Amino acid sequence: MTTAGLPAWLDPVAQAARSVRPQQLSRFLPPESGAGRQSAVLILFGEGARGPELLLMERAGTLRSHPGQPSFPGGSLDPDDGDQATTGPLRAALREAEEETGLDPRGVQLFGVLPRLYIPVSSFVVTPVLGWWRAPSPVGVVDPAETARVFTVPVADLTDPANRATAVHPSGHSGPAFLVESALVWGFTAGVIDRIVHYAGWERPWDRARQVPLDWRA
Repeated sequence: MTTAGLPAWLDPVAQAARSVRPQQLSRFLPPESGAGRQSAVLILFGEGARGPELLLMERAGTLRSHPGQPSFPGGSLDPDDGDQATTGPLRAALREAEEETGLDPRGVQLFGVLPRLYIPVSSFVVTPVLGWWRAPSPVGVVDPAETARVFTVPVADLTDPANRATAVHPSGHSGPAFLVESALVWGFTAGVIDRIVHYAGWERPWDRARQVPLDWRA
């Protein structure tokens, strides 16, 4: 992992990764008992036609875990990924991203890791791994049983107040959401994006009273 050669606009993200505390990212933190399914996601920033952008994918609707949701590429750690406390999450994030989107991991520069977070509904302990798409490669759906589509979102759209809302689940849980690229990004992924945008200093005032209802299938 290195921050050498990063574009200047990514410096605030790298700085935030070095100082942010778990409680500043989410109220859902890994169980102290050590329980949970160890996993990692790749938060991959690139440079597109409209400037800085973020790689996302939409999970297949047939999956048992978080079906149909937009998400970061990622998944569970395999034994071959190595030590879950050191380089394991880095290898898992790149491996899963390659398997799900077809990207060439040789073109990705990892530059930071955020604190581990927890997804209670699926018991995933997630390590968010930050990457710079130094040498972009073609991406797309590799396995339709796993991924419905792969797409990028301009950071300008993620910070546009017109694209922001609060997603409200019938269970009563609410959290930030983004309406971008014909997708509603909510849940864990939206929560992490929201905190990155905030701590990078990119956040613009938005209407938190604007609500987007979810249904029980979400």
